[in-house]
Amino acid sequence: MKFFNEFREGLHISWDAVRAHKLRSTLATLGIVIGIVTVTLMAAAIEGLNNAFMQNISALGADVFYVQRNSWVNSSENNWLRSQRRRPIQRAEAEALADQLTLAQAVAPVAYDGEPVRYGLRKADNVEIIGTSDEYLQTSGIVVAGGRFLTRADAEGGRPICVIGSQVSSNLFHGDLPVGNRIKIANQSFEVVGVLEQQGTMMGWSLDNRVIVPLPEFLKDLWSRPSIEIHVKARPGVDLTEAREELRQTMRHIRHLPPDQPDDFAINQQEQLVEMFHRMTAGIALVGVFITSLSLFVGGIGIMNIMFVSVAERTREIGVRKAIGAKRRSILLQFLVEAACICLMGGAIGLSIAWSLTFAVRHVMPVSMSWGIAIIAILVSLFTGLVSGFLPAWRAARMNPVDALRNE
Repeated sequence: MKFFNEFREGLHISWDAVRAHKLRSTLATLGIVIGIVTVTLMAAAIEGLNNAFMQNISALGADVFYVQRNSWVNSSENNWLRSQRRRPIQRAEAEALADQLTLAQAVAPVAYDGEPVRYGLRKADNVEIIGTSDEYLQTSGIVVAGGRFLTRADAEGGRPICVIGSQVSSNLFHGDLPVGNRIKIANQSFEVVGVLEQQGTMMGWSLDNRVIVPLPEFLKDLWSRPSIEIHVKARPGVDLTEAREELRQTMRHIRHLPPDQPDDFAINQQEQLVEMFHRMTAGIALVGVFITSLSLFVGGIGIMNIMFVSVAERTREIGVRKAIGAKRRSILLQFLVEAACICLMGGAIGLSIAWSLTFAVRHVMPVSMSWGIAIIAILVSLFTGLVSGFLPAWRAARMNPVDALRNE
């Protein structure tokens, strides 16, 4: 209770001192304002990038493995050239995996191509054509909005059918019902049997500007020797590390690799991209913290100088307070509170500026201002004030009351 009374008294005296020197207090906060704006904008940008990245990358599926020739990470030029010398992944290997894996829920061979798509006189360019099987519906997480997806009979070939993305549907049919109509892909006619729900973008690439066809039709009508990859979705509840190792060992067995020979394929996973992205953002954050620390250090030095001036101006006041019984901790607390108040003012101003800038640019780049960032900014301001004001406050608390009263 006594400490609370001393704190309340110190807060009252400090606030009076800040109000009595408005211009000086305002100028003292400039360094803190710059530092808080920097740290807040950096944190908002990193959090916004994290949110946007996780939203985009979620389309890959955390429990889906991608068997490909090259790895998503450590893809230097030498590694890429080495991966191009590997044996292509074959459709038969996907079928063997589907028969032998015990921890997999779905296995889908996937091939890609890019072709213009036409319906009558209308044309859609840069459309991603995907040749796959019926199990792609499970491995990709897509949802059919109208019609149906490929069936097992479709995946085994015999009918030139397709499922189109929402962007292709709007570009070619302008709101009309696409199901039952025929479109042309590379001058080959395909019947539309389904339309996918809108998915948005991933890494700037539209997930809705695509057409899915059975893999046999893809190989027959579009590209006979594509680069095939295999998507494997783990069963619910299984350990992903165990599922990945089973996939790796099974793939080595299918490819007849001896124990002393390295893998001639790569198993990619969403987690790899997440780890790589977090390493990148950690580096950006480290640079941002260094810049922010410089700003706050300069601001803290300014606060310290102002507080030394304030102590020198109020030496007689300190002597009077000590003469009537004020303890050292009361004097120390008074000037610490004053420094903290000045820094908190700077933090509030910096936070309001950063919030305004974040609101202004959120339509241009992904930024996110959360309550956590605001609380961190206020705590950083408070900490800077306490550290900057400690030496002046300690000097004031250690003053001899007789010497202080003699000061003119």
